[in-house]
Amino acid sequence: MNTEITGIIFTFLITVALAYPLGKYIAKVFGGERTFTDFMNPLERFIYRICGIDPKESMDWKQFLKAMLTINMVWLFYAFFMLMYQDKLPLNPDGNPGQTPDLAFNTAISFLVNCNLQHYSGESGLTYLTQLLVITFLQFVSAATGIACLVALFNGLKQKTTNNLGNFWDIFVKTNTRILIPLCIVVATLLAFNGSPTSFDGKDTITTMQGDTVQVSRGPAAGMIAIKHVGTNGGGWFGANSAHPLENPNYFTNILEMVAQVIIPVAMLFALGFYIRRKKFAYVIFLVMTVGMLCLLIPTVITELHGNPAIAQMGVSQSTGAMEGKEVRFGPAASAYWSIVTTIISTGSVNSMHDSSMPLSGMMQLLGMMVNGFYGGCGVGILNYYIYIIIAVFISGLMVGRTPEFMGHKVEAREVKIAMIVTLFTALITKGFTALAAYMVAHHPDIAWAVKPSGWLNNPSYHGFSEMLYEYTSANANNGSGFEGLGDNNIFWNVTSGFALILGRFIPIIGPVAIAGLLANKKFIPESGGTLPTDSLTFGMMTFAVIIIVTALSYFPPLALGPLAEYFSL
Repeated sequence: MNTEITGIIFTFLITVALAYPLGKYIAKVFGGERTFTDFMNPLERFIYRICGIDPKESMDWKQFLKAMLTINMVWLFYAFFMLMYQDKLPLNPDGNPGQTPDLAFNTAISFLVNCNLQHYSGESGLTYLTQLLVITFLQFVSAATGIACLVALFNGLKQKTTNNLGNFWDIFVKTNTRILIPLCIVVATLLAFNGSPTSFDGKDTITTMQGDTVQVSRGPAAGMIAIKHVGTNGGGWFGANSAHPLENPNYFTNILEMVAQVIIPVAMLFALGFYIRRKKFAYVIFLVMTVGMLCLLIPTVITELHGNPAIAQMGVSQSTGAMEGKEVRFGPAASAYWSIVTTIISTGSVNSMHDSSMPLSGMMQLLGMMVNGFYGGCGVGILNYYIYIIIAVFISGLMVGRTPEFMGHKVEAREVKIAMIVTLFTALITKGFTALAAYMVAHHPDIAWAVKPSGWLNNPSYHGFSEMLYEYTSANANNGSGFEGLGDNNIFWNVTSGFALILGRFIPIIGPVAIAGLLANKKFIPESGGTLPTDSLTFGMMTFAVIIIVTALSYFPPLALGPLAEYFSL
């Protein structure tokens, strides 16, 4: 057990050690300073020329969001039709069929919004062509979209008064050429040398140790596995995701993939400090997020190491911890760390089955997605945290009787209304759709366009409710992991979770970028003796308290009906 805990600590420390210089490099890239990747300049100029883009054109927040939303709509239609007709396209050695319209709708939206919720099994639900030209493509561009929107926020914070949040196309292209592609080349190479396949051959026949002959899927998986983690995407090339021995062959690749999925979210925190020249502010945010992560991680590790109390009451020894749904290669501690990391940063990849986690662990995973601001995904994590900052600034101003200010700009009613709409609407998406699903299960209506609701759940009572709650929480948080006891590949779940996916992605992006643009356009107010210092530990504690209160008030009722009730029933 001590070795497993040491592995967790080492993984986190190496992640932070690598993220700090990466953050400094990212700040230089978007600050226009010289970097070792300047050799990409000709390629970037070529892309701008053939696309008719002026990378120096300034954009206000409305123009920035218009560019982002327009290109995302194009990608959505492209992905939808490619998935529907993939059986008629090349690079399909295993003869996989095309997806149904409702499944293609869900899959296209899911990968567009950086969620990668999969209502299909990777190796049988897609062809090599769509794995590469749809799934892997969207994993790059969705991550770059999130980072580009965060850099727009950086630009709004950096200037005293400005109407220019940067050029979306310029930031988007450089995110791919200077950050995502180089990191993925390194990760994919390490994965390939450790056993992840890179072949275009079809299934291979092997004989197991007990003499069974089985067909094993392969494919050029290493590159997709790299971007699924580097870009905090999470979709699996194989149905078992990173619990699959070809997707995550050994303990080294397990550490590599955990570092890969956390490094950019943490690096963007340090990049914030370097870019706007407020390193103390970035350190305070990093501290708050790390404390939040530990509040979720420690109970999860302890719970998984102690095993299932129901099994213990039967007199069965659980010296290795709760091993149901876990890989013997990794053990319960490393699986617990992965489960929290993947849910707080919206990756959603798994190296164990979350549906088999202890009830308290499942609740920690749900809370990580409900907060969705402890590190968070590529770019959007800090955007979500920014909403909490605005609320904390507003409440702090009310407490001291002053007009709230943030970074030299007055936070007025319009900005607070946007922040509250984002906060309340995301909770409404999760709870509203969960309530609808629970109602349909309880009443068993005959629905011609979906499977009978009683066939949705693999588990009754509290855990069955948790399965439905987890699905919409994951969709709303653009996470992608799931309690896989849920039968979700039908019209009801494909359509409803599809709407939860797209609303849960773009509302929390549009809101912070709009607030940043509105604040940046206001007159700058120099700091005075009465200015609230936002880079202090006191303000960090205030923001943390806001996160806890907002999350508790919003989500305690469904958590009480699901994982908490299951925990006390044990």
